[in-house]
Amino acid sequence: MQKILVTRKMPPAVEDRLAASYDATFNASDEIMTTEQLLGRADGMDGLLICPSEPLSAETIGKLPDSVKIVVTFSVGHEHVALAAARDKGLVVTNTPDVLNNATADITMLCLLGAARRAHEGETMVRNDQWEGFRTTMLLGTHVSGKPLGIVGMGRIGQAVARRARGFDMKIHYFNRTRLTPDLEAGATYHGDAQSLFSASEFLSINCPSSSETRHLLNADSIGWLPDGAVVVNTARGDIVNDSALIAALKSGKIAAAGLDVYDGEPALNPAYRSLKNTFLMPHLGSATVETRNAMGYCCCDNLDAYFAGKPCPTALT
Repeated sequence: MQKILVTRKMPPAVEDRLAASYDATFNASDEIMTTEQLLGRADGMDGLLICPSEPLSAETIGKLPDSVKIVVTFSVGHEHVALAAARDKGLVVTNTPDVLNNATADITMLCLLGAARRAHEGETMVRNDQWEGFRTTMLLGTHVSGKPLGIVGMGRIGQAVARRARGFDMKIHYFNRTRLTPDLEAGATYHGDAQSLFSASEFLSINCPSSSETRHLLNADSIGWLPDGAVVVNTARGDIVNDSALIAALKSGKIAAAGLDVYDGEPALNPAYRSLKNTFLMPHLGSATVETRNAMGYCCCDNLDAYFAGKPCPTALT
């Protein structure tokens, strides 16, 4: 029976499946392993099931024991794994695409509505017994229905966001590396560059992967392209946003509000976000449903099963 190191605590149904098929070493305390701990515990293992909390740099991959043949990451994003180094070492690396599209799109709409309608301020008022009744000027937010929504990254999640936003009669605009086919575009307006998209976006949703090209895509210059009073939502990766620039724009009113589920350096987010009333902040809950987290775990299991059966992995990255 192959030995698998599971670096973080998994949903019970996923751990049950792993235990039934493998000699799996689980992380009952859910502690985040240091690189040294991971390398030590990987000794004698045939495969690793990791999360983004365990980055595998090229140096770390080079130090992995030769017994490790496959790394499955419990995530869609794979920027935490040095894929080129993995290929050079002959490691198979897989991820978990598709299964979290709907859950992440749902949280995107939650962040969009929460930011636009000042949900944080309203809930705080109710919880702190500060609500004194109806006032015509109390917590006036920004209307969502019928407004233009710019989507950065029109992949599967971006398309799922667009479908939901159309339910609010939002006008969909998008910027993508390639233009979608008409059936996938579904009437959305394509923009060939970020500046064109930002200029048309009273609401902006970031749904693109993290990469060297997208790092700090939202910065002081690009914020200037947005209409005054725009609302920004990020449910993709924290490093796509330059925190200092967004915080300054939220303080000045250039950006009316922001809904954020991801942060650069999370969980150590920039503390200034917490002090701003016009932020709706979530703790990276994009895929946090029972159904989705189980599906992500099963996808990891499917890849392990295929690899050790000598078959192609369903979602191989290398």
